[in-house]
Amino acid sequence: MFKKILRIMLFSFGISFILIAIYLLFPQYHTTIENRTKDMFFLFRDTIEPKQNIYIVDIDEKSLAHFGQYPWERTILADILKKLTNAGVGIIGLDVMFPEEDRTSPHKFAEKFGLYGSFSNYDEVFATTVANTPTILGYTFDLTTKEFVYRENSPMIPASFIEDGLSEQNDFMIVANDIIVNIPTIQDKSYSSGFFNNTPDPSGIIRTVPLVIKYDDEIFPSLSFEMYRIIKGADAVSVHYGLNGIAGLSLKDIFIPTDRYGRLTLNFRGPGKTFEYISALDIYNEDFDKEKLKGSIVLVGTSAAGLLDLRATPFDSIYPGVEIHATAIDNLLSEDFLSKPSWVEGLDVVVIFGLVLLLSILFNLVSANFVLILLPFIFGGTFYGLYYYIFENGIMINTLFPFIAILTTTIVLMIVNLFFEQNQKKLIKGKFAAKVSPAVMEDLINSEGDVMVGHSREITVMFSDVRNFTNISESMPDAKTLIEFLNEYMDPMTEIIMKYEGTVDKFIGDAIMAYWNAPTDVENHTDKAVAATMEQLHACFGINEKIKQDPRFTNTVRMAAGMGKEPIEIGLGLNTGEAVVGEMGSSGRSDYTAIGDPINLGARLESLCKYYNSQCNISNFTKERLDDEKYIFRFLDLVTVKGKSEPIEIWQIHDFDSGFDGRYLFEVSKERILEELYLYHSAIDLYKNAHFSEALEIFKEVNSWEDKTNKNVYDMYIERCEHYIEEPPTNFDGVFKHTTKG
Repeated sequence: MFKKILRIMLFSFGISFILIAIYLLFPQYHTTIENRTKDMFFLFRDTIEPKQNIYIVDIDEKSLAHFGQYPWERTILADILKKLTNAGVGIIGLDVMFPEEDRTSPHKFAEKFGLYGSFSNYDEVFATTVANTPTILGYTFDLTTKEFVYRENSPMIPASFIEDGLSEQNDFMIVANDIIVNIPTIQDKSYSSGFFNNTPDPSGIIRTVPLVIKYDDEIFPSLSFEMYRIIKGADAVSVHYGLNGIAGLSLKDIFIPTDRYGRLTLNFRGPGKTFEYISALDIYNEDFDKEKLKGSIVLVGTSAAGLLDLRATPFDSIYPGVEIHATAIDNLLSEDFLSKPSWVEGLDVVVIFGLVLLLSILFNLVSANFVLILLPFIFGGTFYGLYYYIFENGIMINTLFPFIAILTTTIVLMIVNLFFEQNQKKLIKGKFAAKVSPAVMEDLINSEGDVMVGHSREITVMFSDVRNFTNISESMPDAKTLIEFLNEYMDPMTEIIMKYEGTVDKFIGDAIMAYWNAPTDVENHTDKAVAATMEQLHACFGINEKIKQDPRFTNTVRMAAGMGKEPIEIGLGLNTGEAVVGEMGSSGRSDYTAIGDPINLGARLESLCKYYNSQCNISNFTKERLDDEKYIFRFLDLVTVKGKSEPIEIWQIHDFDSGFDGRYLFEVSKERILEELYLYHSAIDLYKNAHFSEALEIFKEVNSWEDKTNKNVYDMYIERCEHYIEEPPTNFDGVFKHTTKG
């Protein structure tokens, strides 16, 4: 008994010592993962209703479509502010700024053309409106400038900031060396203003916002904090310093805990659009409930993707920046703070040691199998305790190391008690082999973690999606049969991807995302990605034949036949480009993922398969890396997709040139498709050069063929040519703009 107790204590102290040392001495290595773990708690909590009466007036796509591209003439915003004020709004914060004069103002045109007379100055009109409405302006600091730049027109803040306990050792407040403000005409008329800088963490996710920033030895408040101060009617704010930096801010006997830099940890209410949005156009047209807005807090900002004010948060990767200010105000007014007091590290140490000790006792008192049965309950109890501390007490206790302590202790003691070294290695191999190709799995095992580090590299990404999946789901008798149906499709698709050295990133319902050339180098990765794609299309024939013979899927086969379709038809999109790949802290199919514009474009190319009636869309970035003689290509369009300004070429791949399979081209022969594409591309060349009449004749001729391979495309270009013949364009560049994702 004594030896058993001694063994328990030795293991407990040994494992605890290592974990606590890592926790205390090397925070730079685990902080990002810790943040990701906390994100899971937010997602588990799910969306909650904002606690304050806060609304967002949105410069949205509808408003942009009506008024034109932003910035608008300032009389429009002036009218919006007036109408909000007339509706009884309590305070208005502008998450937009005006660093330049309004170039659409009549007086600017008069100056330019030397006209004399009385011409309206839109900036003065807007400034007068700001002065006569409860409007708080926004501005921004340049936090990248290394040398101080003096600005005479720095904002004046009608409040005093008192620094309590400041010393050289604890001065961690963010310092800016330059400031970008509104033009004096507008800035000088405002009652007050606040900066709207955000400070994302190294992973690019916003979890905190600075409440104060120092510039030219003066303290300036954020837009959200300044609105809060004005609402509270406080004319003085105290900044309290402790040993480790700023402990918090206080006003009116209210203490606001912050991190050492003066940043508020955001208690997010949910994903984007959790707060109520009202279109700026609806305010302008007075098409809104004025009673609802009476006495409310209003923020004016944008959710339009083209205006680039979208951020990543724990809830949402596309989160309007203006809603971050709304969240901060809601937290401040509700005193719903999340904080990390100095004593939390001590509590974290106690929790780590307690969990290690508990598991050590269990492993030495009962069998390993019984401990494994208890493990889910231990995880669940730990999760609940951490969840309670965070969201009920507002204390940001560490959420990563308690689970690491459970896992580490379990693994170490199982190895010691069951001599599980080799079996454990096989288990790891089996786990990774199910996620990625065997080559990648072997590299992961032998790399000692280096390949997991996020980095930029060229990849080819593929998205695939099953067509009519909603109808397929509805045709299934139960969920079990639907899963079996999906497995019939997913298994061979995954095998093909791995065969061509691809990495399956994730399954998204009936969709697959995969990429090539990450995390390890894949020679000719673009060609292998396209070859895998073509093989997937070919494999669908065998899968469909198998499904047709399976009595479990009879209803689905009948449903598809009634629609003139096969049970499984897929669309695929491929794109090639520089993306960030690496371990993003997710717990999905693989520890790897890829992010960046090439990924977004690949997804949109797949969604455009429906629009162009194609099965495989690729970008020009992918096509230029392929051998033109290996595949049969069709140029589809020159477009700008939603959220992008630079045009891209979209190409359809019909099949391999060698090994051509005409079955999914309506039994058309290779010679016939080549003849069709020769005429089609001749018409495309005429269309690009604005010879619409000549192009129209060819498009109509080929469209009259019974065995043409893409009626949708011909109809599309016929419609465009007829339109341009009737209304000839100026400076035609052949670019079509997609305003939706698919």
